[in-house]
This record gives sequence, structure tokens and C-alpha cells, in this order.
Amino acid sequence: MTQNQPAPALAASLEPCPLSDLRPGQEASVAKVVAKGAIRQRLLEMGFIKGARLKVEKLAPLGDPMELVIKGYHLSLRREESACILVVPA
Repeated sequence: MTQNQPAPALAASLEPCPLSDLRPGQEASVAKVVAKGAIRQRLLEMGFIKGARLKVEKLAPLGDPMELVIKGYHLSLRREESACILVVPA
């Protein structure tokens, strides 16, 4: 490993992953919304813009939907919708 390369664990944590992969208590920043059309517009209007911080509050018993806190309000998203949001875990 050279001086200019980040440590492997740090580099791996900076890779965007789908929001649906996060577990309760985890925090992240929105990297990109990959949905198309009306769903994309709806997600952007709800505050899922690049850099927005969020926290996964809890998951329903079967894992769908998930409750999030973003921009100070609680929001529930289906797993299908949350898979369209790429985040960088904190």
C-alpha cells in the first residue's frame, strides 16, 4: 500500500450501496437516485438529493417497509423504492 492510497477498509466503506442494504441504526449520505420517471421525481421531492444525511430507524417485521429519518422527518419506503437510492454509509 502506498502513501496516496486509502486503507482498504476505508475505501470499501466509501463505495455507494443501495439504501435497502442498510440496517436499523445505520446512517448514510445520499450519493445518487437511480430511479426513473415519476418515482425519481417523487424521491427527489421527498429530500433524497445528493449529500442528504439519513438514518434508518427501523424495519418492519418482514423487512418491508423501512422507516427513515431524513431532513428531520420520518418516512417509510418500500424495499423496491429504497433499492433505487444509492448511499454512502457513515
